[in-house]
Amino acid sequence: MTGFKNEKMAEDIRREISGLISERIKDPRVNDGLLSVVRVDLSGDGSHCKVYVSHIRGAEFTQKAVEGLESAAWMIRRETANKLHLKKCPEFHFIADDSIEHSAYISKVIDEVMSRETDGGEEEESEQ
Repeated sequence: MTGFKNEKMAEDIRREISGLISERIKDPRVNDGLLSVVRVDLSGDGSHCKVYVSHIRGAEFTQKAVEGLESAAWMIRRETANKLHLKKCPEFHFIADDSIEHSAYISKVIDEVMSRETDGGEEEESEQ
């Protein structure tokens, strides 16, 4: 039962932080619309929360966004506690994650392979 509550709270926190990034944080390193909260891991006692973020432009932009989020952590913590009615809000630790960049690379490779197969298939038909 504790696992379910923990996962639900982590999802609520993820959703709230995502909203804060897009609506309330004015730091240009953070609110350019290309930053995503990938995953949130909440500790068992709810005192610490790892927030994994990823920027679509790559690792350099993700690291800058993490710096911006760390400077706004007090505001994120306050707003999250108020919105979710938490007596004790976890301490947030923002971590750069390259999963979006990696996904974009995989998608590009798949598109290239598919276009080669399509081009190769047309050449074989014209030879026959």
